[in-house]
Amino acid sequence: MSKTLSVSAIQNGTVIDHIPVGQALKIIHLLKLLETNQCVTVGFRLLSRRMKLKDLIKIEDYVLTEEEANKITVFAQEATINVIKNFTVKEKIIARMPKTIEGVFICPNAACITHVEPMESYFYIEEQGKAVKLNCRYCEKPFDRNQVKVTI
Repeated sequence: MSKTLSVSAIQNGTVIDHIPVGQALKIIHLLKLLETNQCVTVGFRLLSRRMKLKDLIKIEDYVLTEEEANKITVFAQEATINVIKNFTVKEKIIARMPKTIEGVFICPNAACITHVEPMESYFYIEEQGKAVKLNCRYCEKPFDRNQVKVTI
């Protein structure tokens, strides 16, 4: 593999690397990056030694909060989150799977009360090896992470 970057370097900001293929758009919506003024660069299906293929997100002039970093783990448990200053990695953020997540996802159960009442969704998160299950607090149904949609 050559040293040429598929996605150009950023001077300052955050790089979310080693995202499983197909999960970058979900993370962009999860972090509401389309609603910010930050420049966001996304790479899809990039070659990776560690994963064969990966997605990548670079956010210029923005450092993720601990809460934002933790939310990412729902879709990318093994993502690497680096804080960049002057084109150099200055810090690695260690994200942890949150136990609960509120107001972020839409419950896939059409009969769930969250679809008819003005209340925020609330899920309990359970890691089962590489699988992630989200259990709705209200309808008590479990869902795979790929079944839930991010609230836009």
